[in-house]
Amino acid sequence: MSAGPTFGEAFRFWLQLGFISFGGPTGQIAIMHRELVERKKWISESRFLDALNYCMLLPGPEAQQLATYSGWLLHGAKGGIVAGAFFVLPSVVILWALSWLYAAQGEVPWVAAAFAGLQPAVLAIVLSATIRIGRKALRNAALWAVAALAFAALHFAHAPFPAVILGAGVLGLAGGRLAPSKFAAGKGRANGAGKEANEPSPPARPSWRRASIVAVLCLSLWWAPVAAVGLWRGTDDILFQEGIFFSKAAVVTFGGAYAVLPYVAQRAVEDHGWLDRGEMMDGLGMAETTPGPLIMVLAFVGFMGGWHDSGGLPPLLAATLGLVLTTWVTFLPSFLFIFLGAPLIEKWRGVARLTATLTAITAAVVGVIANLAIWFGRHVLFPESGGVNLFAVVVAVVAFVGMERWKWDVVPVVLGSALAGVALRTLSG
Repeated sequence: MSAGPTFGEAFRFWLQLGFISFGGPTGQIAIMHRELVERKKWISESRFLDALNYCMLLPGPEAQQLATYSGWLLHGAKGGIVAGAFFVLPSVVILWALSWLYAAQGEVPWVAAAFAGLQPAVLAIVLSATIRIGRKALRNAALWAVAALAFAALHFAHAPFPAVILGAGVLGLAGGRLAPSKFAAGKGRANGAGKEANEPSPPARPSWRRASIVAVLCLSLWWAPVAAVGLWRGTDDILFQEGIFFSKAAVVTFGGAYAVLPYVAQRAVEDHGWLDRGEMMDGLGMAETTPGPLIMVLAFVGFMGGWHDSGGLPPLLAATLGLVLTTWVTFLPSFLFIFLGAPLIEKWRGVARLTATLTAITAAVVGVIANLAIWFGRHVLFPESGGVNLFAVVVAVVAFVGMERWKWDVVPVVLGSALAGVALRTLSG
């Protein structure tokens, strides 16, 4: 492990990450693994995977939670707050501007053009991450089998994501008893002390006092804006209803953005009528085009709900308040989950049963990422209109080879691919 970064160095990285974290949760996890573990070596492989496994078990956006966990590991609470906040803030500002343009003027052509270049670049990033993580995580036939089962359950049986992860944990727990050598800590994973050489100690130890303070503070911050809107506008107002609805979504939707979207689409479109199905699909494309979590589509839903039903306020003001409140109640619970749970995960690292469970979940995550890579690749390279998207194939191959052979950084890959998409649209008229 290299020496840890200063807070200023980490701050600059988290700010940069907020602008380049394209591709939904899979692409964002791949970017963080490449930068934090492989290039900068700020976090060890085992700690990163243990943190990822914990975040996979939580409701809400796992990539943002992983960033928060990583920031907490490096610099405690202030590091976690900066990492989690900057993972979201650039996307909030960009999505607000695009939502306003969309609501006022309709489609934004250059966004679609940039997305056409970004999609194959993200596919290359995801494929590269699948290979690298799989090479380190799948150390024997048993772990390969767990990864294959996870892939098959998702790809062929369409099993719920939480069930796949929980099933892998059960397999790991059983495997730790029946074949402990197959599910033991691998090279670079924590020893019995739960700590690796040259790696700093966790920034906080679990305690009832600390947990109580974190819970009271986070819950107060979470619900104060919702209560304020209710007192100001009344409980029948759309802003209050959005605050309640998205607070519920934050704690009941396991499996990240891919599990959230069907739930939100059904309730927001069919039950509440905050926007129509076409707008929902456009918002999803917009969220995929912008950096930050894919779950940012919820902020678009909040914006459009306020725009369509302003309740006497100027439409842009009501829409902006809807976007801000939706974003707040969607992401603030993640800080509660991480600041409560991360010290426990760090304390229990190296415990045989937990290690076996996390080892199996890590193997399953490889299958999950592989499934998402295939799903993403099918939609990027083989569009619904038919045939093969040759432009996407070229961009994906160039980006993949560049990162694997010449160690290209993610930033120029993402920016270059987006510019290629815009250039293609310009040349084609």
